[in-house]
Amino acid sequence: MSDTLNAAFDVMTSRIGEQTSQTEWFQVTQERINDFAEVTMDHQWIHIDVERAKSGPFGAPIAHGHLTLSIMSHLPQAAAAAVEGPRIEGQKLSINYGFDKVRFPSPVPAGSKIRTTSTLKRVEIKGGMIETMNELVVEIEGQEKPACVAESLGRMVF
Repeated sequence: MSDTLNAAFDVMTSRIGEQTSQTEWFQVTQERINDFAEVTMDHQWIHIDVERAKSGPFGAPIAHGHLTLSIMSHLPQAAAAAVEGPRIEGQKLSINYGFDKVRFPSPVPAGSKIRTTSTLKRVEIKGGMIETMNELVVEIEGQEKPACVAESLGRMVF
């Protein structure tokens, strides 16, 4: 293992448990939900039929869970920190490696605001790279229960 990789591993290990970022609030509009439905071909009425959704199980149209997942680490401000984390000496780039676990405890009603917090939970050396696992929590403004909790994996390339 190189000295650069060892030093970076030590730095990242010391950050375990730290909240690494928090985004600004971001409004999930009905227009964005409709656009997502077009791209993914998921036109279920609970997402796009505003009138019918009012009498549905959530009382309003809701965002697709995958929409929330797709935008959670790209919300305004702090997005680079959520995806890449702080730059470490010798680091060339960071890549998204996937997810260990994703849950959607609460729906995101159209028009509500969400934000993401990211907390570093795990650091490992894998194949000459450093793999990090951040717990991402998507909050809904004014609600106690989160919209999404995910274990996001990233790899730091040296």
